[in-house]
Amino acid sequence: MSLSSPDPRFSPSWSPRSSPLPALAVAGVGPVALALARRVLAADDTELARWSGVAGPGVLVLLGDTEFLPWVEGVVYLGRDAAAPALLLPCTLAPDVAPALLERALVARAQVGTPLAVLPRTSHLVPVGAARPVSRDTVRAWLAKQEGA
Repeated sequence: MSLSSPDPRFSPSWSPRSSPLPALAVAGVGPVALALARRVLAADDTELARWSGVAGPGVLVLLGDTEFLPWVEGVVYLGRDAAAPALLLPCTLAPDVAPALLERALVARAQVGTPLAVLPRTSHLVPVGAARPVSRDTVRAWLAKQEGA
């Protein structure tokens, strides 16, 4: 699910988090998602087996242990704030509202399963509860479809 137009009645501001959250996921949107997919395809089978993921038009989210998450320039690392366990929030950013309030609002707005990956800079809200083990063939097909669009 991609939220293309933020709700002007509920659009929190984000500022640097005093203490980063441990990363549980990494996300890319647009060209960053394509670069992330290429990084996944370059991974060996052992690395691939460490990740699960979801993808949609122009967005890719990988979940895994902090130390094994891949990096490409522009990705957003996501973690879980204990006050909002249904959300995966940017590790280095905090909302200007209570995380529990943000969680209630976004879960109600999304009307899909949780957890939800929150990408505030691009206004994406991505349900990641259906994440599956990463398959090289699936990533290759997703990348080809995105590049052809």
